[in-house]
Amino acid sequence: MSDDAPEADEGEGRARPRKAPTAFRTISEVADDLQIPQHVLRFWEGKFPQLKPLKRGGGRRYYRPEDIALLRRIGDLLYTQGYTIKGVQRLLREGGLEEAAAEPLAADAALPAESPDALRDALDTLERLSHELRSLTSRH
Repeated sequence: MSDDAPEADEGEGRARPRKAPTAFRTISEVADDLQIPQHVLRFWEGKFPQLKPLKRGGGRRYYRPEDIALLRRIGDLLYTQGYTIKGVQRLLREGGLEEAAAEPLAADAALPAESPDALRDALDTLERLSHELRSLTSRH
């Protein structure tokens, strides 16, 4: 499918023309683009005051390109880099999103040096338990 082709609107079975990069997007468009459920986007609005989509009649949300960029970054920090919501909130408050982009998993710096060994031990324990569970379930 080329970039100029209209997108299929799954709900109505008709083509939807592509919007300009500067156009505002609905919550369903953003959710589809970022592959994040709409309820999660609404939840994030409550957790991150920097997210302020325009709200029109009936509470319909329209996201600006800056909002979408921030959502994309929040999703990356939470889902890819392993930050907690509180960690991302702190980064946003302190203006540290740029540093976080430059230093993936900056939170790892706070881990003790023996952490890799502890992780290996935990992984070994989990694998042993997994094996035991499999053997128990295969008996029944």
